[in-house]
Amino acid sequence: MMSDNAPVHAPTLVRPNLLARMEPWVPALLVPVLVVMGFLAIPNTPSWLTLTVNGLAMGMMIFVIASGMTLVFGLMDVINFGHGAFISFGAFVGVSVLLALGGLTASPSLALNLVALMAAVIGAMLVTGGLGWAFERVIVRPVYGAHLKQILVTMGGLIVAEQLIYVIWGPHEVFILRPEALKGAVTFAGAALEKYRLVAVGFGLVVFLAMRWVLQGTKIGLIVRAGVENREMVQALGYRIQLVFIGVFVAGSALAGLGGVMWALYQELITAHMGNEIMILVFIVVIIGGLGSVEGAFIGALLVGLLQNYTAYLEPKLALVSNIALMVAILMWRPQGMMPVIKVK
Repeated sequence: MMSDNAPVHAPTLVRPNLLARMEPWVPALLVPVLVVMGFLAIPNTPSWLTLTVNGLAMGMMIFVIASGMTLVFGLMDVINFGHGAFISFGAFVGVSVLLALGGLTASPSLALNLVALMAAVIGAMLVTGGLGWAFERVIVRPVYGAHLKQILVTMGGLIVAEQLIYVIWGPHEVFILRPEALKGAVTFAGAALEKYRLVAVGFGLVVFLAMRWVLQGTKIGLIVRAGVENREMVQALGYRIQLVFIGVFVAGSALAGLGGVMWALYQELITAHMGNEIMILVFIVVIIGGLGSVEGAFIGALLVGLLQNYTAYLEPKLALVSNIALMVAILMWRPQGMMPVIKVK
């Protein structure tokens, strides 16, 4: 018989706490679920594998572009319709660098090709980062907090930027060739996997891990997230939060330029308005991922890339509509997006 003085142990809360911690990451399961559904819908295994790699590559490139957009939109509360101009500028600058390094791109050496590609990426990011700094000071800064004015002035900035591309590079479409070692495909399990798309998958993954480390594991990332939660408190601690947010805008613009180079080599064609054409998918990714969430944008971009490739194979006319349907379904499930930015306590 139990004594009246025996200690009474409170019921453990470990299981509910564990489930609560896992719940925000439930959207990440949508990616493998979609891959399995694609496998069931596409009976030909090599075709499914090719489409899956293509979808992942497309998703990674959209993520690189959308990550800059979600940082500016979610962390700074700035609706920047001029983001598409940075994509186009990055593509033209990157391609110009690749053409100037024709000796490296024509070499069969993968190492030399990657050196040329990195030079193009760095050049594009420097130029678009500088343009982003000027864009923020001249166009965005006077309209902080006024969303309607932001839409109007950034759209005007986009038009001006496109005309500037016409002045510098001309109005014609530019067809480009990928570096020699990145042409063609490799065969795996009977599927033809393009070399460049495999590189794009790895490149996008590196960008995602680097961004997550900066935002979650460094002091500057903590300041950015804290500034979103309580700007006045961060300023009271002695940090110039305005300079930090300018840095975020510049970084977002540079990422758009990086994505422009990757997308140009993906399409092997660049135009002054190419940024506008991809912005529909970028906005879908930013919205369903959750404003300010790098992880949400990553998952959303993979879903968009995979769904578009699977749907284009099964029913081409429904490719773009499928992503809009995806956005509607996710917003009905989670109106704030899959993984909205976590505020600092």
